[in-house]
Amino acid sequence: MGVVQRLVHLRVFTARLHTFQGILQVHSAMSDTKGKKEGEFIKKESAFRKSITADGSSGFKAEKDRYHLYVSLACPWAHRTLIVRKLKGLEEIFPYTVVDWMLGENGWNFTDKKPKCTLDPVNGATYVREIYFKADPEYAANFTVPVIWDKKTNTIVNNESAEIIRMMNTEFNEFSTTPEQKQLDLYPEHLRTQIEELNSWIYPQINNGVYRAGFARSQEAYDEAVKEVFEGLDKAEEILSKQRYLTGNTITEADVRLLTTLLRFDKVYVGHFKCNKKRIIDYPNIWGFVRDMYQLSGISGTVDFEHIEKHYQASHRSINPHGIVAIGPDLDFNAPHDRERFSK
Repeated sequence: MGVVQRLVHLRVFTARLHTFQGILQVHSAMSDTKGKKEGEFIKKESAFRKSITADGSSGFKAEKDRYHLYVSLACPWAHRTLIVRKLKGLEEIFPYTVVDWMLGENGWNFTDKKPKCTLDPVNGATYVREIYFKADPEYAANFTVPVIWDKKTNTIVNNESAEIIRMMNTEFNEFSTTPEQKQLDLYPEHLRTQIEELNSWIYPQINNGVYRAGFARSQEAYDEAVKEVFEGLDKAEEILSKQRYLTGNTITEADVRLLTTLLRFDKVYVGHFKCNKKRIIDYPNIWGFVRDMYQLSGISGTVDFEHIEKHYQASHRSINPHGIVAIGPDLDFNAPHDRERFSK
């Protein structure tokens, strides 16, 4: 191999390495592969954990024209916030900006050249990382979405989706569009123990499980992760064979948290993350549940499969070196379902 060829190969390798490092830091929020098993990825905790409260006692009062949401339509964690925003009728309270589906070495960026993406109207940032540094110049963790930005104090309030959806659920009720949306409680007191139990295995086995399988760097780590993914799906199938939603006949945050992974499963995780033992359409009750949730008023509008498919397959060059985006599969999320039978 000549000197020129060696230089070309070195540049290609360096570019892929930088992109891979950006993916680990920004999208997956994963640490080094030094988990319980060699080659296992561990998801890091979010850094900004302040709360918005209805009475303002937290220092961040729930009010109109104050907060802005930054999201990726590809990211399942950010997708949670868009679903709850819609279910609770908070569209006017949380305007949002969508980042580019392509994740490069500098992380999420803003563009007006792709569908549904816009430039940053609040901070004028080119990259999400700039927003983090504006909030904290010494910030040294992951540049993730979703992010709630407070325009009044010019800082990030929270970047943990699990906490953001609970704030949306309880602290902004006076701003909900309809009385029904105001009354909707996705984390009701009498179901909290059950919801927490569901979250305790859905997150590690399914939500994060697909990432653990996809980003595994050893056969042992992959084998353990993918086994847990399908054990979790089998458990969910059993639950949903007896009732419409995970806790019964009432939609809760547990359903939302599961849904965002299920929507991406056959489109991306089966092939891209090697979670191919079974597809979601092979689980009759889970597949019915997905269609049921997707067909709820406004939910389909939060789903963008172009962003989802292109982000994962074009950005993750360590998994898909040439960035070729697969053509399928074709799935009909609007097909009829019979989940109403459980509510009768």
